[in-house]
Amino acid sequence: MQEGGTIVTLIHLRRPNYPPHFYCKLNEFVFKGRLRLLYMLTRSYQWFVSAHSYINTGPMRVLVTGGSGLVGKAIEHVVLQEGGKLEGEEWIFLSTKDADLLDVGQTRAVFEKYRPTHVIHLAAKVGGLFLHMKENMHFLRDNLRINDNVLQTAHEMGVTKVLSCLSSCIFPDKTTYPIDETMIHNGQPHDSNFGYSYAKRMIDVQNRAYFQQFGRRYTAIIPTNVFGPYDNFNIENGHVLSALMNKTYKAKTEGTPVTVCGTGAPRRQFIYSLDLGRLIVWVLREYEEIAPIILSVNEEDEVSIKEAVEMIADALDFKGKIQFDTTLPDGQMKKTASNAKLRRYLPNFTFTPLQEAIKKTCDWFVANYDTART
Repeated sequence: MQEGGTIVTLIHLRRPNYPPHFYCKLNEFVFKGRLRLLYMLTRSYQWFVSAHSYINTGPMRVLVTGGSGLVGKAIEHVVLQEGGKLEGEEWIFLSTKDADLLDVGQTRAVFEKYRPTHVIHLAAKVGGLFLHMKENMHFLRDNLRINDNVLQTAHEMGVTKVLSCLSSCIFPDKTTYPIDETMIHNGQPHDSNFGYSYAKRMIDVQNRAYFQQFGRRYTAIIPTNVFGPYDNFNIENGHVLSALMNKTYKAKTEGTPVTVCGTGAPRRQFIYSLDLGRLIVWVLREYEEIAPIILSVNEEDEVSIKEAVEMIADALDFKGKIQFDTTLPDGQMKKTASNAKLRRYLPNFTFTPLQEAIKKTCDWFVANYDTART
């Protein structure tokens, strides 16, 4: 007889007055218990394998999405020019020419082509304040699709670690300052770019879910306002500092005033792209938390837009008039971020002073004006 039948027979001999359906229920209970145990052991094994897949025994093969943009180029500089690449490692920097990450098939194909062990996910639909205000739905849908395609493909192909790039705009509009990593989901983001913000927030949700269900070591960084070489300097759609650099350079060459949108009162923490690139390489190698980490200069280094445009004028030797169009919106007035978590890990990291970083970026822009994104 089967083991279950033997148990039932022994019980039957000892307690002959039990009704027949009792033994059927007992057999059913034992069978279901064994199935449950088998399921739990299987799931535990799967979780163990996934959770420990981050223990990389060989050189990394790093795939950088959005590798031709501002942050991607900074990482490439750190890796190839500053000794950030270790022996045996392979770093692949993707651009939109390599794959349309909105398409899951193309995403899968590029992952199969390069078989990365690690992914730095920078690719996103991005733009300046006014483009975000006009196209919140497009920013929401496109970024949700890109992020889901990258993270799910990485999961299916067993990628050891994914490091995604969020943005400080994801934090609640109505909040206390300074903001930190625990406050991401505490309220609605600013109305001006809520589509992009919610899509970026979902990366944090996905990272936690991939870890909880599969043990995946996927995490994210939250940089404050980034600028530097290879940025988008388009006056309408570029980031604030880079757009102002282009606007100021044109005003200088044309002999016209510089008109700044808004009052110039909003305050921002600006981080130089090469500093961010160095920190990203550190996060990829050393940071093991699933929870995101803010990468930012110190709180006291926050400046107003008015102060920043004056630094740009000085860097470009612009002597003309700077005027502020107060009929245009300012956007979020401040989003001061705490870098306390970063400082616990890297208390001695030195950021490039803002005036110096602006000067370097302006020099790059002027030298590469014909090929820069304008």
